[in-house]
Order: sequence, then structure tokens, then C-alpha cells
Amino acid sequence: MQITPGIFKAYDIRGIYPTELNEEGAYAIGRAFVTFLQASQVIVGHDMRLSGPSIFAAVTRGIMEQGADVVNIGLVSTDQYYFACTRLGLPGMMVTASHNPKQYNGFKMVRQMPYLLSGAEGIQDLRRIVEQDAYATASRTGSMRSLDLSDEFVEAVLGLIDVERLRGKGLKFVADTGNGTVGPILQRIYERLPIEFIGLYLEPDGNLPNHGLDPLQPENRAELEQRVVAEGAAAGFAFDGDGDRFFVIDDRGRFVSGDFLTALLGRYLLQRAPASNIVYDVRASWAVRDLISATGGTPLMERVGHAFIKRRMADENALFGGEVTGHYYFRDFNYADSGIIPSLLIMEMLATSGQSMSALLAPLEAKYFISGEINSTVADPRGRMEALARAYADGVVEYLDGVSVTYPTWHMNVRASNTEPLVRLNLEATTRDEMERRRDEALAIIRG
Repeated sequence: MQITPGIFKAYDIRGIYPTELNEEGAYAIGRAFVTFLQASQVIVGHDMRLSGPSIFAAVTRGIMEQGADVVNIGLVSTDQYYFACTRLGLPGMMVTASHNPKQYNGFKMVRQMPYLLSGAEGIQDLRRIVEQDAYATASRTGSMRSLDLSDEFVEAVLGLIDVERLRGKGLKFVADTGNGTVGPILQRIYERLPIEFIGLYLEPDGNLPNHGLDPLQPENRAELEQRVVAEGAAAGFAFDGDGDRFFVIDDRGRFVSGDFLTALLGRYLLQRAPASNIVYDVRASWAVRDLISATGGTPLMERVGHAFIKRRMADENALFGGEVTGHYYFRDFNYADSGIIPSLLIMEMLATSGQSMSALLAPLEAKYFISGEINSTVADPRGRMEALARAYADGVVEYLDGVSVTYPTWHMNVRASNTEPLVRLNLEATTRDEMERRRDEALAIIRG
């Protein structure tokens, strides 16, 4: 059948409903998934999007008509979905478009935890099967059963911290789930904790009546930033639409970069498991490398993307992994990413350190000056990246993921988007003046 090829992306399938991805496409993708993996059972969950029920119905019909049984886990966060795939040892399809606007939908697909389908390993195979109608012959029609693992999930994540350490500390937290999927399970977990909890927009609602699902966009976290200060909270927590990404607002009402959070969480976790490996992505601040090394851990740099980070962590038996975009991965959670687990660890870290979030951040803010990710729309992303490599040829130039350039006092990574004509710049220097000067210099080359 004809299907929009652009929905088959590097880490998942994602497109606008119903023009790019509709029920017919979802049905075909379900059949292709079973054909490709020769699966006999498939776990399927979905987020709160308005198109979720009809896409869920279509993809599960394809799975069953292709001869596999469906384990329906219902409306869940993506970390609940990863937990189910781990617990049952089965492949899975999560109907979600993560943090994308409400008109999108798609699939995050597990081969066998912690390994997911990616563009190079599985996703383009699904596209070819659909386009060529190359489905295997089904000898039976599958059935569907429903399964609720939420009680087990709650116990599992609470088991990753010492809840008693929070007692008597008087900690207050504000959490905003943005009418995404994670609100109900978050309430169940936080109700078990000796903290004061203020929830914003915890009710799943695909209409998104309050703000968008991506906390990296400043307008989507503005209310949370104000509320943390107004309430005198220790921190604010923001979750994306499907709950696999997590962001922190400190006690000053300021957004905490994912680099600094990776560094602080890595250092904290190394106190429990000394000399462990920690994986971080190629865009990250030197703060990650330096704090991990200073605490006796081994920092390991990897390509951007959850399929690559999970694989590297499993290969290296890494304790923890972090990406600057808010993905945090845990060996004790089968190398999967979760938004809820890092929120619990931040609570425990603040309770045991006796320091405020801003005090923990102060040494990093004084030493590491990061640009944040800056996107530029360009006609020829590859050509612009090659121009940068030529301009900075006297530095250390590497090609792990895009182009990385390192000098003694500054470094940068430049990557092309997998899906748009964009170039993404992340740059850091040891002074603010040099960061701003090098950033503007690099952007002038990128933007031609």
C-alpha cells in the first residue's frame, strides 16, 4: 500500500493524524510488526491523544489478523509500557507521539527490552513490508486480553529510593504533567511519599486545554516556574506527553539544563554503586564528564537517541544514562528511560544532601557556560556541517554523531535533524564571553 515514508523516523514512527498516519496505515504497520519480528504476542498501550483509541483499534486488529495475541495494557505512560515489556519479556507497540502537538500520533516499538526498533534496525524494514504488502502468511487469528500492571509498577519505582529518607524534611514539590498520560500514575506514587505535593494538569486530556506537551518550550513551563516560587517549593517537575522525559525547575523558578541534571544524578547514583559506567550523549556539557570522573565513575559518550543509549548501556552494564533533552535511563529499570524515577531520586538527593537545588547547581553554573540547543533552518544541512568542520580543522574534529569540535576552553556539537532541514548547535565554553562569541561565530557559518 502507499504510506507516507516520512513517518518512519530514526527512533519511532510519527506523523500527523489522519493525513500522514491513519487507521489504514496503523493496521498495516501492526501486520508488518508481527511479520518482521515473527511475534506470537505483542504488548500494546496508548497515550491520551484523541486519535489514540482508533489508532489502537486499527493496529491491534492488524496484529491479531497477522496471527499474534495482543496484551492490552490500556492508557499508560511510556515508562509503564517499558515496564510491561520487561516484566513479560515481550515485544510491544506504544501508541504515542510523545511531546508532539495534539494532531500527531505514532508508535514506539520494543523488540525485546532494552532493545527498541530504530531506523537502521527495524523501522525501515516495516516501511518496506507495508509498501510491498510483504506480510507473512498467518495460520491463525490472535486474541486480546487486558492486563493492569500498575500496582507492580508503583512498587517497583518506589523500591528504587529509600522513602524513609524523605520523612520529616518538609519538602514540597509542584508537578505539571500538562494533561498528558503520566498524571494518574504519578498521583498514586506521590501519595505514598512523606512530601507535600501540588499537581498541575494531572488529568489526561487529548484536547490539551492548558499548554503544549514539550517542556523544552519555555511557554509550556512558564506557569510551573512561577508556581514553584509562589509556593516556596523545593523544586518543580515537568513531564512530557507520554512521561518518558523529565525536567526540573529549581527553587529560584529557573529551568535546569539536562546536562546539569545528568551530572548531579550521575554523581548521586555513583555513591550507591561506585566505579560504575555512566552513559551520556554527545551534546552534553563537560560538567557530566567531570563530575562522573571526579566521583570515580567512567563517563561514556554515545550518539543521541534512546535506541542507541539503551543499547550502549546494556553492552557496558552502565548504571545510569542521561540525554540533555530530558531522557534518563536506569540499569535498575532494565536500561529504560523514565520520567518518574528521576523525580524520586531528586527528592531523595535533596533530602539527604540538606542543600537546595540552586545550591547544588551553583558550582556548575560558575564553571560551565552552555548555549542550549539552537536550531537553524538551512537548505543544505550536510554542506553547512562540512563548512564548520573545515573552519575549525585546527581543533579536534570527531564524527560520532554529526560533527563535534573540541578546543581546550570550548567545544561544540552540530547535528542535522533526522526529519527536518534543520541544523542543531550545542556549544559550551569555560567563560560566558567565550561561549557567546563562539556561538555567534558558529551560527554565522551555519546560517551562511
